[in-house]
Parts: sequence; C-alpha cells; structure tokens
Amino acid sequence: MKVLVITNLFGFPWDPTRGVFNQQQFDRLARRVDLKVLVAVPWTEAIRRPAAYWSARREGRKRWPYVDYFIFWYVPRRAQALHSVFFFLSLVLQRSVTVFFGRWEVIVGSWGFPDAVAAVVAARIAATPVLMKVHGTDVNEYLDVPGKRWQILAAARRCRAVMTASGALRDRLVDAGIALEQVHAVYNGVDTALFHPASRAAARARLGLEPTQTLLLCVGNLKLSKGCLDLLEAFDAIAAASPGLRLVYVGDGESRSALLDRTQESGCADRVQLVGRLEHRLIADWFAAADLLCMPSHNEGVPNVVLEAMACGLPVVATRVGGVPEVLPDFAGMLVPPRDSTALAAALQQALAQRWDRDRIAAHARRFSWEANVHTVMHLLNPAGEAAIGLEARP
Repeated sequence: MKVLVITNLFGFPWDPTRGVFNQQQFDRLARRVDLKVLVAVPWTEAIRRPAAYWSARREGRKRWPYVDYFIFWYVPRRAQALHSVFFFLSLVLQRSVTVFFGRWEVIVGSWGFPDAVAAVVAARIAATPVLMKVHGTDVNEYLDVPGKRWQILAAARRCRAVMTASGALRDRLVDAGIALEQVHAVYNGVDTALFHPASRAAARARLGLEPTQTLLLCVGNLKLSKGCLDLLEAFDAIAAASPGLRLVYVGDGESRSALLDRTQESGCADRVQLVGRLEHRLIADWFAAADLLCMPSHNEGVPNVVLEAMACGLPVVATRVGGVPEVLPDFAGMLVPPRDSTALAAALQQALAQRWDRDRIAAHARRFSWEANVHTVMHLLNPAGEAAIGLEARP
C-alpha cells in the first residue's frame, strides 16, 4: 500500500525532537506500507539555516529514509487564513511529481491547518482518498479563528476519516458539525523499551543531581500556552516551605528568557534549572530521577510526555484540558484548572506529600501501545483490510 503524508510536524535535521510522536508512529507505519512523508520547513527556518536546509534531504534520509523536505513560503504574521493557499502552492511548485505522479492509494494531512487543508485539495486533484490527522492546537485554538475554522471543517468533510489524538478532540469536531462516524480517536502509544521504571539513584547519579533533593519536572515547549510561567508562579508559592524542592524544565522556546528573568526576580534562580531541549531518548533519565511531573498546559490533545512519564511510574499533576483527563486516572496523578497557579501550587504540595503506587502507574501506561495505534491507523487507511481493535474506548 502506497501512502503519502504531508505535515510540518516532524523532525528537522537541526531539530530531531520535533513531532516525536509522529516520528514514532510513522517509523512503525513505514514497516507496513510504502510510506513517503513530505515535511514542510518554514522559509524563516530555511533562510536562518541555509546550509542545514540544503543538506536536509541527504541528512534527513539517513535518519528517516522515507522523508523529504520542502520550503513553506508564506507571509509572516499576515493573512493567516491564506496560509493554506501558500502551503498548497509551496507543495505543488516544489514536489508536484511526488504528489501527483506517485500513484498513492491514500494521502494523509497531519496537522489541521494549513497542512491538512492543502493535502485535501491536492488529494482531490489527484483523485486520491485522503485522511486528516489532528493533534491539539489545530482544533482547540484554530476552530475559534473564523478564517481557519471554515477551511478545517470543509476539508474534514471531504476526508475518508479524521484521526484525533483524544476523545475530547473528536467531540470538539463533532460539535462543530463533522459526522461522528467520520471521526476516530486514536491514542498515541508509548515506547516501553525506552520508558519504563528505573533506578532513581542511578538516574540522578548520571545526571549529576543530589540524591536527597525533591525534583519537580516539566517537559515540553517553553511557551505561554504550555503554562510554564504558571508553574514557576506555583513553585514560588511553595518553595519557601520546601527547602529541598527543585524545579527542572526540559525543553526550549519563546518563554525561556521570561522564565530566566522571573527566577531572578523571585530569588529562586538557584533552585530552578533550564536544561534545554534534549534528544527523546535522554528524557527517560529525567523521568526516572524526578519525584513528580507537572504538565500545566492551557490546551492539549493527549501529550505524549504524560504517557511516557507514567510508563516510568512517575505521578503527574496536569491541567484538566483536552484529552488529559482521559488518560490520567486518580491513582496516577491529579488534575487542576488551567491558568490557576494557586490551585496548581496546592496540587503540587499534595502530590509531593502523597505516596504513589508507581508499579500501578506504569502498568496503566503500558496499555497505550504504538502497535495498537498503527493497527487502527492501518484500518482507517484501508477499511477493507484488517479490522480495527477498538482504541476509541477510554482506557
């Protein structure tokens, strides 16, 4: 079976951690189908790293043999509703042979706007069945923007199926007018060979951490919508009463400078560490070393970092957004309202004082399997083929 995926959400040679959940899914899908993934690189990144971009096709194929890249040309901060037009033109002007003469049996647009919108147009021109895959912000935020909303919904109605990362995203699309039978919640999986319970002492030794400190961990992009500043405010509120408590951010982003400034202002700079973006495999040691993961996002699909932390037996305090309540039971963590640093601080204190059954948490996370995920995706790609295994029921 020949499948073409069009997306911006995949690793770049200079950012191998980008879209790591897509990487894990597509790697497994490539073992079962003849897969090609066209990855859109914003022209701002290509201009900033010209040598890296022009070598991207060679370097990228060493790591991901099924991947190719093209430059997404658009007008920054202007006419965002037209970005789907810019995306489509960028795609066909640079990769028209691949798109229109590849004899694809299915085309998949992964990310609702502009990627999937452009993919649907290309698929209709090529007279090829098309699927849409949405992840979180592309539904939670973009459906509130009129110029993007009508395009996403129009494209979704023309798809054979729409895959969502959670039941909450599925319900949001159904509420917006997409037929229930067309939308399928397919939960991401966990690589349990990488993420599993491990020795805390050994992990802390490898990371150079003190063996007796209490470690609060946050993993993800450092931007406002991820709640990283909310977490710092909550940490400030409880730090004085917990002198052994440390906060570590793993990730990078636009709010890094603001975080550094606020740690200096609050006087807790010596207790907050920003380690930057890490390769996916290196995050496992941080999960093993930590006492608690905090995911304070303002909106989400189902963040893989929550699944991976639980697979390591790590309890989680997260905001009650998107599909997080679907995967985080009471025995594995606590939920709080988004944008409420007071409630977050109280939950962090309670969770740090509570005893957790880490084996039970890890066993729960093992129910999320990449093999099961790909099995269901295969069914949606080819409904006449193997049967799906019912991943839409909440675990």
